[in-house]
Amino acid sequence: MKAFYGDLKLGILGGGQLGRMLIQQAINYNVTVKILDPDREAPCRKLCDEFTVGSLGDYETVYNFGKTVDLLTIEIEKVNVDALEQLEKEGVLVYPQSRIIRLIQDKGLQKQFFKENDIPTADFQIISSPQQLQQSLIPFPYIQKLRKDGYDGKGVYKVIDESYLAGAFKEPSLIEQWIDFEKEIAVIVARNENGEISTFPMVEMEFNPKANLVEFLIAPSTLPFAIQQKAEQIAKKIADSLKIVGLLAVEMFLDKQGRILVNELAPRPHNSGHQTIEGNVVSQFEQHLRAIFNQPLGDTACLNNAIMVNVLGEAGYEGPAIYQGIEKILKVPGVYIHLYGKALTKPFRKMGHVTIVDADREKAIEKARFVQKTLKVIS
Repeated sequence: MKAFYGDLKLGILGGGQLGRMLIQQAINYNVTVKILDPDREAPCRKLCDEFTVGSLGDYETVYNFGKTVDLLTIEIEKVNVDALEQLEKEGVLVYPQSRIIRLIQDKGLQKQFFKENDIPTADFQIISSPQQLQQSLIPFPYIQKLRKDGYDGKGVYKVIDESYLAGAFKEPSLIEQWIDFEKEIAVIVARNENGEISTFPMVEMEFNPKANLVEFLIAPSTLPFAIQQKAEQIAKKIADSLKIVGLLAVEMFLDKQGRILVNELAPRPHNSGHQTIEGNVVSQFEQHLRAIFNQPLGDTACLNNAIMVNVLGEAGYEGPAIYQGIEKILKVPGVYIHLYGKALTKPFRKMGHVTIVDADREKAIEKARFVQKTLKVIS
């Protein structure tokens, strides 16, 4: 492989906030970055060396873009995998590998992978038609998830009893046992081509009940060490079983009985790792680059208590984004604002995030609650 800091051209499929933060780190390594995204106003448009407008789902577009780079990575899973497979055959490095993206694009295949590899997960059943829901083997209540194209809480439906079946998805899906969980937790794991594997310390998450996406995250966790160790072991086992090159976010439930059950995977930088930019020795974005460039993985230790608050568009507002309260939160020590460069806001759209670091955990939480209450995105 060419020297990553010199003449290597890195392509990223997707020009959203994850790509933007990858570029911010890649600049430090003097990496040439090209972006493909369907939105000409995407957050990456002004930061990359070359920006191409085009569909991530179109074979020819992805293939032709991939032929212009040495190494291709993703910031979103919804891409044309057939094109990636062909590029791999022709010598373009694709990390994470196309077979892994194909697996993770399909939540049914993900679940089968868990079952085949003894990864603990909720009981599930794969459904191909609405009629099969009538003969469900999973008792009420249960969660229905579209096999493909669900993201940021979309494509998920809770079936409480028979009266909810009329509103269920008609497309191929899976249903899984409703978990009465104590906490939602996540571990980000990285693996390079040499087989070196490293995890970030486990984090605890709170979800926005309306939007069903991460709103508040705290690191490091204060749950018992045995639970943290078990979660990190599970993440390592998955990364090793997949032989992934790159970053893998493993979202899990801790249930009331103390069991850890894997919910979903994301083969890329993830919302549950944004706090690592200020909170850890190495950030998730640098770790992903180290992994795909087959460099030694970095030290993932926490430097401090770090809270990440997602900045979401306010309900009832759609249009040019106005950020209320920035001056107030910037007066607070240990507050770091990351705006994603999205010109237009809409309800629950991810517009940015704020990381709060403090040596005192309770003070960090208090500051984070203040940020949540004060910073609003309206139009």
